[in-house]
Amino acid sequence: MYRIFYTIAIIILFAGNAFAQKFEFSGNKKRETLAFRMIKNQMVIQLHINGKGPFNFILDTGVGLVLISDPKLIDSVSFQNLRSIYITGFGEGEKLSAFIAPSVDLRIGNTIAKNISAAILKKDIFELSNYVGIPIHGLIGYEFFQSFVVRLNFFTSTITVFQPERAYIPRKGSRIPLSIEERKPYINTNIQLKSGKKLPVKLIIDTGAGHPVSLETMDGVPFELPDERIRGNLGVGLTGPIDGYIGRITSLQLGKYTLNNVIAAFPDYEDAASRVFSINRNGNMGLEIIKRFNVVFDYNRAAMYIKPLTTLKETFEHDMAGMEISSAGENYERLIITRVEPSSSADLTGLMKGDEILAINFKPVSEMSLSEINTMFRSRNGRNFVIDILSKDGKNKERVILTLNKRI
Repeated sequence: MYRIFYTIAIIILFAGNAFAQKFEFSGNKKRETLAFRMIKNQMVIQLHINGKGPFNFILDTGVGLVLISDPKLIDSVSFQNLRSIYITGFGEGEKLSAFIAPSVDLRIGNTIAKNISAAILKKDIFELSNYVGIPIHGLIGYEFFQSFVVRLNFFTSTITVFQPERAYIPRKGSRIPLSIEERKPYINTNIQLKSGKKLPVKLIIDTGAGHPVSLETMDGVPFELPDERIRGNLGVGLTGPIDGYIGRITSLQLGKYTLNNVIAAFPDYEDAASRVFSINRNGNMGLEIIKRFNVVFDYNRAAMYIKPLTTLKETFEHDMAGMEISSAGENYERLIITRVEPSSSADLTGLMKGDEILAINFKPVSEMSLSEINTMFRSRNGRNFVIDILSKDGKNKERVILTLNKRI
């Protein structure tokens, strides 16, 4: 199941110089290469806050303000002059209460940002740590990307940042114009629906979203749904769960490249599009597409460069098990089923929400990563897995055969 962390719309109820804040190299450096970890379609980097850390953050172009999602950091990091605010975003529910820290010092590698503003959630509604399987403390985007020319290499899992004064143009890279609006990058491109209809769309480039593409609204009304689709929980927004449909579109254009038979999310209008007021957009493009290229972001010149990897032509596949799983335990070594889709393979096998997966094909899940398991459950229609289960009440162990079923 794709977990979608939708681009966050934040209402900041304070004045200050937040929009002038940026990272800079320490010393006379002009470039630096940093490592990231790709876990369940999330780019995880390490940073320090006020001299403490390191803390794990998701690198997310869809975030316009540094967001600390783990409120426990309030006790471990010295924040000054905290003020309460309300933030809003996609999902069911009311506005969410948070703090704003108007002056935070951040360090990523040898790059430093002074007096950055950050929002701190009072409740960890994302539960990113359980989703990813390691401690996750927040998300960072605009402040980092607008400070440098940023090259993402998905083959080596590295980020190289360059001084913004000098343009970096990769060899054989294809240039795509960007517009930076409300601190987020947008592109204009074209899609073709399964009905054959071709449409121009404006999409956020959102490295924090795990899906290929999400289509919210066209001219104020929901997109036409494909005939073959499944109902499901698309993920979580700032104010609660986001429901909708998952299907496919015939194609999506990215620069000179055409991606075919792309998995697409169609969130319910009330959960997503009805909550977007300031930017005229149609949806977002997530990391499942972006990671098929090496990418250079140059916010200052309103451009993105892409160079395809060998994964470009790989088939887009959805979860074929029909269940969501989440890490649990002090060291995230346990694996709990958090949702089972009706009539899916998991449902027909008898798996239930709250069951604990102990082993897959006789290998304990404590020896497997969530990314590895996620890939296995999207691998091939008809593939069988031996699953060892502990029931929700902890009383019964059972061994079942789960057969993957391609539903879209």
